[in-house]
Amino acid sequence: MIWNGANVLGSAWKDVRQARESEKILARLESETSRLQNLIHRYINQPSPELFAEILLVREAVLGTLTTRASTDPMLSGSVDELEHATERLLDGFGQLRAVQTKIAKTYEEQVLGPAKDMAGLYAAIEGATGHRDAQIWPSLGKSREAFTAMLVAANSYYLSLATASAEDARRNTDTIEKTIPLMSGLADNDQQRTALQRLQARTAALREGLSKLTEQLSNRTELLRNTIDATQAEATGAVDELSARMREREQRAQATFDRALSDISRRVLSIAVIFLGIILSAGVLIALSIRLPLQQIMTAMGAITMGDFEREVQGTNARDEVGAMARAVEVFRENAIAKRKAEDELRASKERAESALLELNTAQQNLIDAERLAALGGLVAGVAHEVNNPIGISLTVASSLARRTQIFEAELKRDGQLRRSQLEEFVRSSRDASEQLVANLHRAGELIQSFKQVAVDRSHAERRQFPLREATNQIIASLRPVLKRAPITLQTDVPENLVIDGYPGFYGQILTNLFLNAVNHAFADGRSGTISIAARPRGADDVEIIFSDDGSGMTPEVQRQAFDPFFTTRRNEGGTGLGLHIVYNLVTQQLGGRMMLESRPGQGTTFRIIMPRIAKGGGATEETDGAQWPNRTMSST
Repeated sequence: MIWNGANVLGSAWKDVRQARESEKILARLESETSRLQNLIHRYINQPSPELFAEILLVREAVLGTLTTRASTDPMLSGSVDELEHATERLLDGFGQLRAVQTKIAKTYEEQVLGPAKDMAGLYAAIEGATGHRDAQIWPSLGKSREAFTAMLVAANSYYLSLATASAEDARRNTDTIEKTIPLMSGLADNDQQRTALQRLQARTAALREGLSKLTEQLSNRTELLRNTIDATQAEATGAVDELSARMREREQRAQATFDRALSDISRRVLSIAVIFLGIILSAGVLIALSIRLPLQQIMTAMGAITMGDFEREVQGTNARDEVGAMARAVEVFRENAIAKRKAEDELRASKERAESALLELNTAQQNLIDAERLAALGGLVAGVAHEVNNPIGISLTVASSLARRTQIFEAELKRDGQLRRSQLEEFVRSSRDASEQLVANLHRAGELIQSFKQVAVDRSHAERRQFPLREATNQIIASLRPVLKRAPITLQTDVPENLVIDGYPGFYGQILTNLFLNAVNHAFADGRSGTISIAARPRGADDVEIIFSDDGSGMTPEVQRQAFDPFFTTRRNEGGTGLGLHIVYNLVTQQLGGRMMLESRPGQGTTFRIIMPRIAKGGGATEETDGAQWPNRTMSST
């Protein structure tokens, strides 16, 4: 009976183990194909040899999993043809995308940038052939050149971002250029100007044709990306899900068989044990009637074992009768007790090793949290650098224009030594305008750099100091402006001016930044518009309440229950780490000595309420909160 039961158990366990191995293979295939899709999207948006090499490595990994593991798996063999076909279509689509991308780059270089360079030279030639700024052709020439500059900026923007508005701007400015050329031809006063205008008209027509061809090729690339790459990935994911469901059903059946076999064997073993126990008791009663001393010895040995004296040997184990058998059975019991004590010692040692591993895991988790904090600081640097680039770029453009006008003015002064009053006034007026623009833009850049400096120092150092809550909030919002420019989100603040906190401005900045980025990525996903509000108010004499709310998509009760758990995220496939709200929760409760409440309903937005003392009870990065413990992590869906 035991042999048959063991065979059944072995067969059932083998099925369960094989089903689990098959599920691991399917999970790996799904992960690798998703990663391949993401890499293809990144390569199309920003081609690089490193991304292409990584795509080739992931492709080999997918094909290797399909050919070496999935095809040889007894549960998956014969069921992965659809996955293989989908993977081949995905790779073929990537080859087609690369070919289209090459054509797009060639069209942009040869049929857009090429004519544009020629047109820039022709504008310079026309301007050089115009003797003075009072010429009749000068206003039309200026308007045409402004349209050319705007067209070039719009064409570059459309090529890099595929913005429809940029394409329309490029076509509209091209029309303006074509309309101004006949006007300038009628106002031309020399053959050099007329020849340059004729060539300008031809290059403008070539540019228009190149823009049309570029628009068509970009549309083809978008359709190919959607219909080949994304659709094939969805098909592969569906096939993996179907195979996973079949594997789970087979595993459940094997597990049920295993449980039934185990239960049956347990009943049989129990019955056999009961029978043997009855036989031993009967034999003991019969032997006790005739042999009292050996039984007393055995009882003494049993008492010693019960008291924990495992070193005392059992007497009578060498006897060939029933008493000897009992003595040997007691000896086996003693050895089992010794083995049990040894096993308990080993179990205790294993527990200590497990606790040590848990401590190491907690340390690794803290390291991940610190890395997430540094990543947020890196994002802040990139965002402010982008924001500062605008006034500095404008300043550079104005300075270049002022230098060019100064050279023209100097050339006119050296040419005949006489200047009209209108020329001098024009030069003074343009110089004054350029200086005002330079001062304004450089002053704006200085303000941004100073704001970034304060926020960056606060975030990178756990320095305790007194700071106005409104000023700190405005500095953090200034660092987040680049994100607001990319998303249709309105930000509202309501922070009292005289509210001063004695605490850690770096931790406060980290909290607001993580909450803001969490709202942008989750509450207003896919470019959804909405409003984020930040409000603060005193709460009694010792506390401050900060309310961060949005009118976005909200959270389900299931998501709310896990919102502050480490590594929990609803956007795992899009790069989410699941540490944002966990970091916020730790900073509020551990570092600032406060509590945090979450209120949300699906479709009706989310509100975070943070109550923290005006004088922080935390001790920076390592100290714990003192005094009474705050109730925290309160959640509600009502």
